[in-house]
Amino acid sequence: MTIDLVTSVPTYISQEEHKNISASTPASFADIPPVLRHKEENVSVTLDPPLPGFSSEDGANGALYVVESALVFLSSTGRGFQVDYPSITLHAISRAEAGPSIYCQLDEHAEADAPADEDENASSMRELVIIPKNLSSLEPIFESLSFCASLHPDPNDEDEMDDDDDDAFVDPGEFDTFNGDVDQELSEVGKVRGDFLNNNRFNPY
Repeated sequence: MTIDLVTSVPTYISQEEHKNISASTPASFADIPPVLRHKEENVSVTLDPPLPGFSSEDGANGALYVVESALVFLSSTGRGFQVDYPSITLHAISRAEAGPSIYCQLDEHAEADAPADEDENASSMRELVIIPKNLSSLEPIFESLSFCASLHPDPNDEDEMDDDDDDAFVDPGEFDTFNGDVDQELSEVGKVRGDFLNNNRFNPY
């Protein structure tokens, strides 16, 4: 399961705390808690299809935590969810008529070893829309998501790259073209999981 219900936020540290701990040369860097890259209060979220156990009331208001280990939303009701980054196959800043937001596509089979058929793929997809009250936070949230996603490359993508090592050329026609809303600025996290994005989003203009 790549989307889990939670009632608390996982342990994390600030970027400054991480810097100080790293400078002190700890016995094991693996024991250092993940870093919080961005926290945003007064956020609403919607999930389509809905997540069992998480109501529309739960999504009405809460705090978003972009932690290096997972994306977490904790509602003012005390219920929330966390999403593993490899399951976020696409994220974008959407400026559609419904209002600015962060739009994400989630694939609950993204970490599965066995390939799923088309019907299973369709049923495993879920859309997440993140709407911060402070719209100026859209860019910082997007940038933090991009950075954290780059820390969790999809192992399936790496396997495909290994299989293609003998291919000298790639046919550009093999890649899908995004034909979505022109008001959505897509990240490339769904296409190049291992590269740090540096805000390099696709813009149809």
